[in-house]
Amino acid sequence: MLRTPIRRMATAARQSLKIGLIPADGIGKEVIPAARTVLEALGSDIPKPEFIDLLAGWEVFTRSGSALPEETVETLRECDGALFGAVSSPSRSVTGYSSPIVALRKQLDLYANVRPVVSVAATPEEKPAVDLVVVRENTECLYVKQEVLTHTAQGKEARATRLITERASHRIGKMAFDIALGRPRKQVTIIHKSNVLSVTDGLFRETVRGVPAKYPGQYDSVKLEEQIVDSAVYRLIREPEIYDVMVAPNLYGDIISDAAAALVGSLGLVPSVNAGDKFVMGEPVHGSAPDIEGKGIANPIAAIRSAALMLRHLGYAQGADRIDVAVDQVIREGQVLTPDLGGSSSTNDVLNAVLKKM
Repeated sequence: MLRTPIRRMATAARQSLKIGLIPADGIGKEVIPAARTVLEALGSDIPKPEFIDLLAGWEVFTRSGSALPEETVETLRECDGALFGAVSSPSRSVTGYSSPIVALRKQLDLYANVRPVVSVAATPEEKPAVDLVVVRENTECLYVKQEVLTHTAQGKEARATRLITERASHRIGKMAFDIALGRPRKQVTIIHKSNVLSVTDGLFRETVRGVPAKYPGQYDSVKLEEQIVDSAVYRLIREPEIYDVMVAPNLYGDIISDAAAALVGSLGLVPSVNAGDKFVMGEPVHGSAPDIEGKGIANPIAAIRSAALMLRHLGYAQGADRIDVAVDQVIREGQVLTPDLGGSSSTNDVLNAVLKKM
């Protein structure tokens, strides 16, 4: 079960939960409605949800010239939380286009992307073979998207600016330590490449290492380790059990969490939340999957689990637990699985199986 404690926002008692829904592109339009249905099925375990459908993505850009309408951002500021589906960002440069999910993370200051990767054990009592959390800094690194293409006598030359700041490194480090405090092993591993990038990764490494000293006594029970990113990926594949909470700059965190997803069977199982101090947005780790769009076979579990993570962040652990227990039962029984997990079930088949277990 993905009972990953993350920093819960201080919230007043609510009569309802206002949740923004941004399916965006591809299979996002299939898995986000499934997550909504599961939230609706929780009944009195959460305040009555009020859903607001919002626009963003490549398809919106092709129609309107904006991948992230200002109305979407302003509406989200009035919501308690949100769910984002997937975006079909082109691999080529398109004038005027920028990834809406990257923009949302920056505009709403969702500085942490928290990605639990947990295998489902054969029985509820057994320890999962893989049980780790990737805590990815969400606003900096190469994702500041400051790229320049110039022409030289030798041909084209492309340069990208990589930004690492002490402020961002400190707060993502503190988020990682806070998460580790709520887990049995209480271990944080810093992922970096400061043996080569001694200035940028060096600043990230030293800042995260310095977090406990700024909060005397608070993190004494947390064991701190570090790993060079390339060897971290190797060890992740060979011995995932050595990791508990992995904290990394933006790019490394993205790559590591996708690699970790292979250890539990599919990207279609791995959820995340984009979290800040004032807002949280669930987001399945998988992409828009254009090859299966519209076929009704997209795995909705990552989106459903992302909804549970969102609830947990908002303080509704009982509702989140109901979702996670139901999902675990469906996976454990192995009778209703989408093709990415070797089955032949549809998106709706999996949704209905989860609802039945709830």
